[in-house]
Amino acid sequence: MDMNRAFFLRKEDTNAQWRVIDAKGKVLGRLATEIADVLRGKDQAVFTPHTDSGDYVVVINASEIKLTGNKWEDKEYITVSGYIGGKKVKSAREVYDRNPARLIEYAVKRMLPKNRLSRSIFKKLKVYAGAQHPHKAQVAA
Repeated sequence: MDMNRAFFLRKEDTNAQWRVIDAKGKVLGRLATEIADVLRGKDQAVFTPHTDSGDYVVVINASEIKLTGNKWEDKEYITVSGYIGGKKVKSAREVYDRNPARLIEYAVKRMLPKNRLSRSIFKKLKVYAGAQHPHKAQVAA
């Protein structure tokens, strides 16, 4: 490689791998940071911000995630419909009781940049509450 030229990863030069991450006993925020870095490709030497250079991530055992402190009751997830009185507030416990995988999805999605590229990157995340997942053929053993 010539030292006077900058390196930019092209889309056709990417080689996305599949990774399995076990969320059993891990803290939500620290796990979400690790997942977001893998999805964007920041853990690779060929990271380019404007290119999707990350790997696919399969998260298992999402139902055994931990939150520190009083976050189960104090952490709020807010949605606003745009109508008068359309604000809905749910605690982390309510989101977890309905679908444990949503906690990890919310945390990772909010750590990604807000643009078109992140919407395509987020599709490479697969989260499952239990230890079973249907991606055994993609994941190299």
